[in-house]
Amino acid sequence: MVSNQKLFSVGNFDFRLQHLLVIGVLALSVSISMTIRSTPASYGFELFEFDPWFNYRATEYILENGTDAYFNWIDEKSWHPFGRNVSETSQVTLHLTAASLYTIFNFGATVYDFTILLPLVFGSLTAVVVFAFVRVLGGTTAGLFAALIFSISVPIFTRGLIGWFKSEPLGLFFAFIAMYLFVSGFKFNKGKVSLIKLIAAGFFLSLGLSAWGGILFFLIPIVLFYFALPFIKNKDNFIMWAAPTFSISLILFSLMFERTSTFIIGYAGLAILLPTIFIIISGIVMKFSNERTKIRNSCIVLIALIASGIGILNSNLIGLPSFRYLNAVNPFLIAQDNLTDSVAEHTTTSLTLSFSLLSVFIIFAVIGIWFLFSKKTINLKTDMRIFAIFISIFAIYVSSAFVRLELFASVGIIILGSIGLAILSQKIFEQKNQNLTKLIFPGVIIILFIIPVTMPEGNNWLGWADFPPSILNGGSSFTQFTSNDWKDAMIWLKENTPEDAIIASWWDYGYWITTLSDRTTLADNATLNDWQIKKIAYTLITNPENSWHILSSEHTEDISEYLGDENVIAWGGNSYSQWLSLNEDNKNCTSVSITEAKESDIDQKICFPVGQGLDADYLVIYIVGERFYTQDSNIPLYTLEGGGDESKKTWYAAISNHQVSKYIQDDNITPTDYYMEKSTLGLLTPFSIFTYVEPNTGRTFDDYYSGFIPVYVTELKLKDPENDPFYLVYASPSFYSQQPGPMSTVLIYKINHDYNS
Repeated sequence: MVSNQKLFSVGNFDFRLQHLLVIGVLALSVSISMTIRSTPASYGFELFEFDPWFNYRATEYILENGTDAYFNWIDEKSWHPFGRNVSETSQVTLHLTAASLYTIFNFGATVYDFTILLPLVFGSLTAVVVFAFVRVLGGTTAGLFAALIFSISVPIFTRGLIGWFKSEPLGLFFAFIAMYLFVSGFKFNKGKVSLIKLIAAGFFLSLGLSAWGGILFFLIPIVLFYFALPFIKNKDNFIMWAAPTFSISLILFSLMFERTSTFIIGYAGLAILLPTIFIIISGIVMKFSNERTKIRNSCIVLIALIASGIGILNSNLIGLPSFRYLNAVNPFLIAQDNLTDSVAEHTTTSLTLSFSLLSVFIIFAVIGIWFLFSKKTINLKTDMRIFAIFISIFAIYVSSAFVRLELFASVGIIILGSIGLAILSQKIFEQKNQNLTKLIFPGVIIILFIIPVTMPEGNNWLGWADFPPSILNGGSSFTQFTSNDWKDAMIWLKENTPEDAIIASWWDYGYWITTLSDRTTLADNATLNDWQIKKIAYTLITNPENSWHILSSEHTEDISEYLGDENVIAWGGNSYSQWLSLNEDNKNCTSVSITEAKESDIDQKICFPVGQGLDADYLVIYIVGERFYTQDSNIPLYTLEGGGDESKKTWYAAISNHQVSKYIQDDNITPTDYYMEKSTLGLLTPFSIFTYVEPNTGRTFDDYYSGFIPVYVTELKLKDPENDPFYLVYASPSFYSQQPGPMSTVLIYKINHDYNS
């Protein structure tokens, strides 16, 4: 009763003590979230990971050139010689939102600093939106628990740290607003108010989709909820106009953006339209059916529509989602492409990892699911109970596909756990003569919240935020190491290479190179063109003669003989001779780059691009290792396996259809002599194997045996500008350092266009 005490009034609204409690808990949730998410700033105020660098560049482009120019922007700095249609392939809402907010709230900050702070703000404020969403599902207490759990959820805050100017923080912010409006609109039949909420829900969900494709997940529980609605909420005609209102709003607003248009015109549109049609038809059927047959008749309609949807998909009238989306709804689907498997985010999750990330919250979730399925009286409407079950169970199911989607497991745990704790708290505090239990219960809950956050020391949840921005450690496995090697290397590129220089590198580093050095790259983290990436992998792992021809030849030149016809056919479908014979016009095709096409005001045309040269001028490779000394020598020794190109050689070989065992020993780490002496990447690596060490005894050997660790010494192999196909023109400071510890070196090789093979 004390919590209901009136404090003051504002108009017709009475501000009570319970409102003060709600504000306090929400402020605490936001504060905790901001504190955890800002931890990496202690290492340096930088953007995180790779994608944020392009998003920052795109935001800056809008501010400098305007939105019209942005929507017509073909980025010539990426994917040479094809360019990139930015608005068609990007998170447009992220860029537009950041640019719009910057003009209002920059307070003198640079665009770079503003984009570093933006994910911190949106990620933390999402706790308030989560409260609103779960409050509609399970009540105010559940909403408060949800906000607290959200603020310390590892899979969520690790993808929304300060500097994480990527799609997830903004996408989730908009998605949870949409979910709050959606469930609120359906829960309360308030005529115009519900109409406005459902229209707004469609708008915000379309914004979420444009910000992050992963928001497609939220369509799954919505679709299932639609199919359930006629059976649980059929007393009036409310759902017959409410469901179409949301669906039409989502479809129309999604058509505003090129990227979301492809979703809505395709499989996502079909997924939302079929259940909407079902609601309308089933409403009509139930109206004209008697009480005994209306459920049966609606089931017949449901089966017919599902069969129709399957038939449409099988007819190929609507394209299927890409593999990563199919894998999300079917975790048992196995990738057949080494390139897809090589992406760390696509690694299949494990029970051990899931438990580490969710820990004691799993207990709360089990309590929640028990209450939701229980026949005992709980103060939740049936439709809200059903929606909570759908979104939670499928969130946990989807998260089993790969590591990145553990974020959705957290969403499910937040909903189930908060509802479970709220109902359990209510049950306990309703008991009479249980004063000791009422005192112990809050303490136990607080302890359970604190334990995974703070214990054990060195391996608690706070540690998941305690690592430097990727640009400072190169994304290496040395998570506490920082250096300016990448930043220094990019400055060197910008100041010492021609403005039109083309830079070759593995796609991981494309955004850094384009943004920081303002130079053109062949591939980047957008991964728009699989065969271009495979061609680069082939170039790195093949012999230097082949690599030189592929890299130095212009994009108008056929280099199929150096790639091998079998690879050209595998990546592009035809050999050069087959391509010529397909169409008479192909024999007279004039190949131009996107830049040449713009200058000549002609349609872009790249002739037989799979088998043509990469047109590069410089080659960037990244080597990570650890430097150490023995007691009786001052010559530095190295181990090389820290997450740079030296760690990706297995993938380079597999992606480019090479025999992996020819290049890598049976431990899948140690290079063979053939790799070190014959492959391009082996020769570009300025180290050679000095000895092999048996870990258990410390004894050294001249030859490799299973389980041995290779030890390296420095040896620069390609350095002659007259006689070598590539020669080193820059090595970042870590290469020259003599200090023991991690080494993170960026090497820039000039491609010798005058080399005579």
